[in-house]
Amino acid sequence: MECRAAIFDLDGLLIDSEPFWRNAEREVFGAVGIHITDEMAAVTAPMTTREVAEHWYRLKPWSGPSLCDMETAVIERVARQIRAGDPGLPGVREAVALCRSLGWRVALASNSPELLCGLALESLGIDSAFDTVVSADHVERGKPDPAVYLLAAYRLGVRPEECLAFEDSPTGVRAARAAGMRVVAVPPPGRGFAADAEPHLVLGALHEFGTEHAGALWRPAD
Repeated sequence: MECRAAIFDLDGLLIDSEPFWRNAEREVFGAVGIHITDEMAAVTAPMTTREVAEHWYRLKPWSGPSLCDMETAVIERVARQIRAGDPGLPGVREAVALCRSLGWRVALASNSPELLCGLALESLGIDSAFDTVVSADHVERGKPDPAVYLLAAYRLGVRPEECLAFEDSPTGVRAARAAGMRVVAVPPPGRGFAADAEPHLVLGALHEFGTEHAGALWRPAD
């Protein structure tokens, strides 16, 4: 068995978008009386935009804007922040280029909506390197459910066990492992992984991933 595809997460791995989401949530939900702290934002960080709106509505129901209105407002604010500059994290272009040079198919699998996935890849100048993009818009449940990863593998025409997933969060690692994939994690400083969300390899930045790692990950286990 060898790797035939690389599937990348988006938020926190390819782009530094956590501040974008936090700012957007605070602005949109603050307008209906929900004042979001850093700790509260951390709870919703792994969720899809629809799940975020539902979460805050359950906590403190508001009148006026619909859940869809609130979700759309958050997405629009994040989109503006992505357009405003280069949100790319270190090593993104190098890692994607390496995977292409190895002859692997390349996909994106994200809990973000399709609009933001496309916008981010275009902003990074790597949209043409991706064979397919799977977002939360394409599946019934987002990560940690494995649906986005399974659909990405299906679209690539590759079996899940022949895919290498790149992630930054425990939620994403759980999703990729549940799909039967090997996982490379590039977490932010200080973030660890529990036994039920343990990646196969942890790196400090995407540019650290090399051909030696690709070979080691696909070497038969002892």
